[in-house]
Amino acid sequence: MTSIKLDDRDIKILAILSREGRISKSELAKRVNLSPTPCWERLRRLEEAGIISGYHANIELRHLGPQVSVFVMAELDNHKSSTFQAFEQAVASYDEIVSCWALGGGYDYLLHVITRDIDSYQRLVDDLLARRAGLSRYFTYIVTKPVKHCPGPPFDALLPSGPETD
Repeated sequence: MTSIKLDDRDIKILAILSREGRISKSELAKRVNLSPTPCWERLRRLEEAGIISGYHANIELRHLGPQVSVFVMAELDNHKSSTFQAFEQAVASYDEIVSCWALGGGYDYLLHVITRDIDSYQRLVDDLLARRAGLSRYFTYIVTKPVKHCPGPPFDALLPSGPETD
């Protein structure tokens, strides 16, 4: 992964792709006011630098069948490096744990778990506890309804001076 300097057009490309990953390269070029070849070269440069790490589809799980989304605040039994490593390795082995963040502050980790039902979720937690991966306490928060989901980061708010618009 290399570090590259981003200009306003690069940021605009990233913003568009974060919301519309299936946009055609020609349409992307048109939207950022570039001809196709320079736009594709920028896109390739962003991919090679590791800034764009992949493309995916957002799937509406409710159409596939019953499921439950759970957030879990996790505390480890100690703060040794080996305990953090063991916990992170254990978390990585569960497909149902779709996201995990290490935190500073009161809790050690925040996990996002998606399972078929609450029983499946509890079996996952019981298994995680049985593995003795350092989990001391956990707090379960069941999602009752989604309120807001942003397909991409707020690029304008993240930059020191927002990108200029064409």
